[in-house]
Formats: sequence, C-alpha cells, structure tokens
Amino acid sequence: MNKYRTLIQNLAAEAGITINGSAPYDIQVSNEQFYERVLAQGTLGLGESYMDGWWECAQLEEFFYRLLRYQADQKLSLSWRESLALIQAKVFNRQSYRKAIEVAQTHYNLSNALFQTMLDKRMNYSCGYWKEAETLDQAQEAKLDLICRKLALSPQDRILDIGCGWGSFLKFACERYQCRGVGITISEEQAAFARANCTGMPIEIIQGDYRELNREAHGEFEKVVSIGMFEHVGPKNYRTFMEVVDEVLIDEGWFLLHTIGDNLSRLRCDPWLDRYIFPNGVAPSVRQMGEAIEGLFVMEDWHNFGVDYTRTLLSWRDNFKQNYQPLPLQTSISQDRFARMWEYYLASFASAFKVRRLQLWQIVLSKGYPASTYRSIR
Repeated sequence: MNKYRTLIQNLAAEAGITINGSAPYDIQVSNEQFYERVLAQGTLGLGESYMDGWWECAQLEEFFYRLLRYQADQKLSLSWRESLALIQAKVFNRQSYRKAIEVAQTHYNLSNALFQTMLDKRMNYSCGYWKEAETLDQAQEAKLDLICRKLALSPQDRILDIGCGWGSFLKFACERYQCRGVGITISEEQAAFARANCTGMPIEIIQGDYRELNREAHGEFEKVVSIGMFEHVGPKNYRTFMEVVDEVLIDEGWFLLHTIGDNLSRLRCDPWLDRYIFPNGVAPSVRQMGEAIEGLFVMEDWHNFGVDYTRTLLSWRDNFKQNYQPLPLQTSISQDRFARMWEYYLASFASAFKVRRLQLWQIVLSKGYPASTYRSIR
C-alpha cells in the first residue's frame, strides 16, 4: 500500500497539496484504500471516495483550484472502463432522443424543493452576471435583463426558450418586455413548476425534446434563446440543434445561446460528473460551435464571462450548506452521501471556472440578412 500512497503524495505535492497536512486546502485521508482507488479510477475514484467519507477538506474549492491549476487530475491514467467509455462516445450518440431523458431522471427531476434551497428567488440554474451585482438575486436578474437587451426584446416578439427550466427567463421577459413565449424542457418536474410559475401569462410550457420542435406544430418565432441547456445536446447533435433553431426562427430573427464552453473539443465530460451529476453531458468548444453554425447563422457577438460562474456556484454552495434539509429525493443515494456529492459538485465546478478550464459564453446569432447592424451589449 505504501507505493500507492507515495505516488499520490508526490502528485499532490506538485499541486502544492500535502496529504494530511495543516493547510485548509490539504486533504485529510482516513482510509488507506484511498490511494489505490484514486490511482485505479482517477477522478471517478477521487469523487466516490469523498462521497464515501474516506477523506475530508476544510476548503474544498481551494483544493480543486490547486489540483486543476497544476493539471494534477490529467496525470492520472484512465482506467480501462473510462478508455472504453471514450471509444463508445466516438461511436455512439450518447445524447440521442432515447438517452436524452437520462439527465432529467438523474438531475433535474431530483426535487424542485432541493433547487429552491440553493438557487435565487427566480429559480435560475445558470451563471449570473455579477458586473454590478452584490447578491445572487441581483446577479441573476442582471443576467436575464442582459439577455433581453441583447435580443432587443419587444412586445411584438414571440420568443422560444429551449430548455426553459422552471420558467424563470420567460416569466421575466413577459413581465419586463411584454413579449409572448413558449418554453420546452425535457424534465417533468421542471415543466410542472414552470406552468404554475407562469400562470396567467402569455406563456406555453411544453414537456419534450428539442428535436420535436418544428414550424408546422409550434409556429415561428422572432427570437430564440437557450440558457444552460446546450451542454446536454452532445457533439453529434450540435448541428441538428442549430437546424431546429433555423427551422422555427424567422428570417432576420436573432438567437442567443448561453452555454458553458470548453477550451478543448471533447466527446464526454469528467467521469465522476458524467456518472453522478450530468449523464451524457459535455460542453462545446469554439471549433465545435463554429462547425455547428456554419452556413446557417451570422455570428454577431461572442461574450465570455466565465469568471462570474465561480461566484454563482459558490453562492449556490453556500445556500445549499445553509438551507439543505433531508428531502424525499428521486435517487437511491443516501441523504448523507447525496449531501457530500452535491457539495463536491459545486466546489469542483466553481474551481474549474476559476482556473479557466471552463468558460461561460453568450453567443448572439442572426439568421438571413438582418436589415440593421447588431451592436454588442455588456
């Protein structure tokens, strides 16, 4: 067992982390099997061993920041299972129509009450805009208004929200800009909440897959938006997604895509994240986005404010730690293990944005030959 401990200690030391050290970002290991497990399973073993209580860390987000900054996670060899999974991702469509429901079943259908303990009052589950904000509520309202202004939203507009979540954007847009809207989400729990949330407003909520959208059934839209959903589309479907938007968007219409972006073109996300948080999820790269929109849209604006996601995620983490109580969740994971899993997810994600491993993009695209020139808004 000593050889495994030595290897992990040396790897951690490269990132400025001391196993069982005194710094708040040093991890405290209580199970000697931890070392072999991490060497055998990589980041999956690291995450699962934390869920199992094999190690603790007072400043989890700082631990991840150091781990990611010095790329210590990339120095762990892939297990044969993960190598096979990468091959399968190249061959199969992991975000096919049949498999798309898996992320709703694993994540978004967990419990609306769970997300209410964590999110802002409007229930936004995407990056806030902290340019002039001091609180999470302010940052999320600033993000919603930024999107509306970028789209020049008006009472004459009918807008489609692909991946509408709990209806926060559509409700805000209709309240502030008097537009009409249609939202679609694959999650049953989100759709039910969104319908109740938007009662009495000119908003229709559809439970379904984005590939079901078409002009004949749903009409055409002056504006289309997708906020924090594109990460579930998958590289094999990026072009299909853009073709769906092209199908329902009027000529000279505008589409705003708000998505996490990766610095590299990947076929799947981190193994632990894939298994426990976002099954089949993967963030697009600049190259993948370019290939998806080529010949369909004009790229009008590309805004990166990924650093704001760190503050958003840590705000969610703080809310979760302060407010979380055991809830009847749609998962087989025990309450204690779930709480550790959720904190691990929020802290590790926050650090990935802080170290600039991940980005947050708002991309504005126009269709056809717009009569007016688009002016970037910040």
